[in-house]
Amino acid sequence: MTLGAVVKAVFLDRDGVLNEAPLRDGMPLSPMTVVEVVIPSDVPDALDRLRRNGFLLIMVTNQPNIARGAQSRAAVYAINSHLQERLRLDAVEICEHDDADNCDCRKPKPGMLLRAAARDHITLAASYLVGDRWRDVEAGRRAGCRTIRIGNGYGEGHRSPPDIAVDTLGEAADWILAQKNQ
Repeated sequence: MTLGAVVKAVFLDRDGVLNEAPLRDGMPLSPMTVVEVVIPSDVPDALDRLRRNGFLLIMVTNQPNIARGAQSRAAVYAINSHLQERLRLDAVEICEHDDADNCDCRKPKPGMLLRAAARDHITLAASYLVGDRWRDVEAGRRAGCRTIRIGNGYGEGHRSPPDIAVDTLGEAADWILAQKNQ
């Protein structure tokens, strides 16, 4: 790293951004095994374009199924490792807690982003958060990133409006790469 160089990142939610999120009653779920992971066709190219333009790629994922006892830690970590290897992600940040735990890492709190920024010397004002729910957008906003929501937010409303809403990660990458602060 060059002295004084700006380190920029794209923080990426897992389910609904990096992999398809199966829906139940209109709400997104997490895949339960690696076999259930489906990576949308535009994701690898979008990530490659961001990487080539100097962005660190960091997955930030709430996985409350661990705290709820609905999914084993080993299963969640296997899915995360699979995505990290297949998509060549620079890092993975995970929150294993549920809302009642009141941790600082569960989105909409920005703890995962702040932890990664401190570790990797990331300039948050030059970075982006891409998520599919208001919690993701709010975490990015609180951390000082620009925010992109993929999809319609599952009807949860716009408690935290993103800088832009798009349909795919490819469109999010296009928007990020078109910004002036690149």
